[in-house]
Amino acid sequence: MGYKTYTCPIAKSCGGCEWLAVPYPIQLRRKQELVEGLLGGMAREDGCSVGAIRGMDEPVAYRHKAATPFAPGKGGRVRSGFYSAGTHRIVACGSCLVEDPRARGILEDVACVAQELGIRPYQEDRGRGTLRHAVVRCGYATDDVLLTVVANGQRLPREDEFVRRMAQLHPEVTSIVLNVNQRRTNAILGRECRTLMGPGTMEDALLGCTFRIGPTSFYQTNPRQTEVLYQLAVDGARLRGGMRVLDAYCGCGTIGICAASQARAAGADVTVVGVEQVAGAVRMARGNAKANGLADSCEFVRADATAYMEDVARGRRDAGFDVVVMDPPRAGSTPEFLAGVAHLAPSRVVYVSCNVKTQARDLALLRQHGYAMESAVPVDMFPHTKHVESVVTLAATRA
Repeated sequence: MGYKTYTCPIAKSCGGCEWLAVPYPIQLRRKQELVEGLLGGMAREDGCSVGAIRGMDEPVAYRHKAATPFAPGKGGRVRSGFYSAGTHRIVACGSCLVEDPRARGILEDVACVAQELGIRPYQEDRGRGTLRHAVVRCGYATDDVLLTVVANGQRLPREDEFVRRMAQLHPEVTSIVLNVNQRRTNAILGRECRTLMGPGTMEDALLGCTFRIGPTSFYQTNPRQTEVLYQLAVDGARLRGGMRVLDAYCGCGTIGICAASQARAAGADVTVVGVEQVAGAVRMARGNAKANGLADSCEFVRADATAYMEDVARGRRDAGFDVVVMDPPRAGSTPEFLAGVAHLAPSRVVYVSCNVKTQARDLALLRQHGYAMESAVPVDMFPHTKHVESVVTLAATRA
């Protein structure tokens, strides 16, 4: 068809890029059709349409976060790579088309150094061994590289030597952190972290704002497309001076801080209240607001988003918000949260979603509560996969 396609030697055995053999324009068309099918009917009823999907110019090397599991191999070897799709069988990988080029070599050398030092990899079926996973985050707008090593224990054997060897092999790594995960779980990361080298965090930037990110922080994997996603959200909020914005499911504060920063640059100071249930993320968000000179504009509250909204409905929290920005997890929001939005009665709601199916469900409820869709734009965050995200803006229809 004259379209460029990409190849990968382990595409079939890995399965992570299930659409790799599909030309990228056709991938985008399929994702556009998916969002049209889920949101198009509601959009037309409300007098708007689904906008054109925002894709990437070159859909490679976009993942700035990479991870590997470890497992025992023959002769004391430490195996690493990817889990084959739908299994816990490790597929070896020396390089990955969609990852930041810095990441995979670091992960591979974690396995090599562990093997040299006799650090035993974790045996998932028996719950024995030490080395479980490694995660690398690479800066998008900075040169920072954060390596997190996940261990089934409080320490690594020969820990100082391990750190020294990794620093020698990869001077680009700016921090090494040990994450402790002793649970029999499929979750990669545990709750406890200890810094082995460097500050234990990394810095990156989005839309001109600086963010400090920790090993367990939620931070989008594709920063280039994240800027597209967040700009759509900020534009949809239509901020004016004196407005109060509720940033629900705020994580380390990225959307709210970007919104406050752009409003201030336009001479329209706004107040942002971010809600997040993870204590570490709230601390990180407060630090990020301060680092961007927005501590006086951005407040972050530790609370479950639905519980926060229920408190608002009962008069236990301030209900004076002009805009609600929501970016829930894949399961979407809850009827209680959406009823709370209706109680707040903001003039605008901006719904950022990583799961358009649950977004469609939630939008139907918001429309029942007196909101109409103004715009819907798909964003391709993960080329070569079936995944698509979208930003929907709604306005209050009642006087």
